[in-house]
Amino acid sequence: MILHLVKGIMFMFLTGLGVVGNTFVLVNYMGLFRSTMKCIHLILIHLAFTNIITLLTGGMPRTISTFGMRDLIDDITCKIVVFLSRVARGLSICTTSLLTVVQAITISPRASRWRRLKPRSAWHILSLLLFFWILNSLISMNLPFYIKNINNMNTSQIISHYNYCSFQSQNWIIRWIFVVFLVSRDAVFQGVMGWASGYMVFLLHKHHQHVLHLQTSKLLYRTPPEVKAAKRVLLLMLCFLFFHWADCFMALYVTFSLKKNFIEVSVLKFVDLGYAVLSPFVLIHKDGHLAECWPTER
Repeated sequence: MILHLVKGIMFMFLTGLGVVGNTFVLVNYMGLFRSTMKCIHLILIHLAFTNIITLLTGGMPRTISTFGMRDLIDDITCKIVVFLSRVARGLSICTTSLLTVVQAITISPRASRWRRLKPRSAWHILSLLLFFWILNSLISMNLPFYIKNINNMNTSQIISHYNYCSFQSQNWIIRWIFVVFLVSRDAVFQGVMGWASGYMVFLLHKHHQHVLHLQTSKLLYRTPPEVKAAKRVLLLMLCFLFFHWADCFMALYVTFSLKKNFIEVSVLKFVDLGYAVLSPFVLIHKDGHLAECWPTER
């Protein structure tokens, strides 16, 4: 009972902290976007919005369930929550990948052929974000048909559950078709993310060599904002990959464990929310504008 209470309080704290951080990032970047119309700001706005959906659909229902108030979640709520949670997870991968690619193109040399791929306006980015919503909605479209409130099902019907909602058994062919789509999406976008981050590391290494040369020549040099932004995006990408793969490995471990350990299952659920909670504070720490706006003791 005490463990469940502590778990509920931690879910509530992390969800609240993440929502506050992402709302702060969202509002500030919206203000910047209105004045600069930079594509990067639009992508970061979408990432913060996606994180908020992840926290509200992943953190709040788990908090309610942990405190023993499952009756507040009916079948319709279950379908909406699980569907939006899965869509938000996909959007997080797609948006982080897009952010990495756009930043890599931004810092590429003017003569580079990759520079030609730089979005001409924020409307191009908006069309890509819309495509991400359609893609991830289609990949998750089977979920509402197989989701029910766990209180409305027999134990024999449940194949897996979220503590508050459960998956009914489904046709294995349909199930594997959507699993293939899911894995393919993750592989493609993480592959693109890996290429873009590798390219950025190469460009940052060249920039570092150039700075060393200028320091040897005793010339003054100020780091361009694009380089600072690239380092910030790389850190964000590493944060995403850490939580994504930690979640994957822990999910496999828990799934194939003969005995479900309460602590292991709880840690898996916290890791699932890790990127959405931590990423806004990475941005706040590394972005000078956000750091100045963040309330601190004077």
